[in-house]
Amino acid sequence: MHWRKSGKPAVKETDLSAYIDEASEIEGKYSFSGTVMLNGKFTGEIASNDTLIIGDKAVVNASIRAGVVLVNGEVVGNILASERVELRGTARVFGDVEAPVIVVEEGVLFEGHCRMTEAKPTPSAVATP
Repeated sequence: MHWRKSGKPAVKETDLSAYIDEASEIEGKYSFSGTVMLNGKFTGEIASNDTLIIGDKAVVNASIRAGVVLVNGEVVGNILASERVELRGTARVFGDVEAPVIVVEEGVLFEGHCRMTEAKPTPSAVATP
């Protein structure tokens, strides 16, 4: 298991709630919980509080709202994450990205605006008077 600086283990394929493969073509509104890997074609809107992994073969034309978004493929549309967005080496993103943590690796094609937001405090971290 690989650990990230945040202390959370890296996502493994066995942890996936759903896997949408290259042969899939989906249109519409998709919401989920858990971790989803999307490697097919998707057009529409994606909404979740959890983790979305966009595989290197994916072609996504959608507005995306999720907790964590990891992009390896192509996204045309805005990405809004409550925790983090990672644009990995093979990513091609045409749209705006907004999250408290944004990682852009070398080799990424990114055309859009980038906005770092404040992390939302967890309920346990809020001080009581």
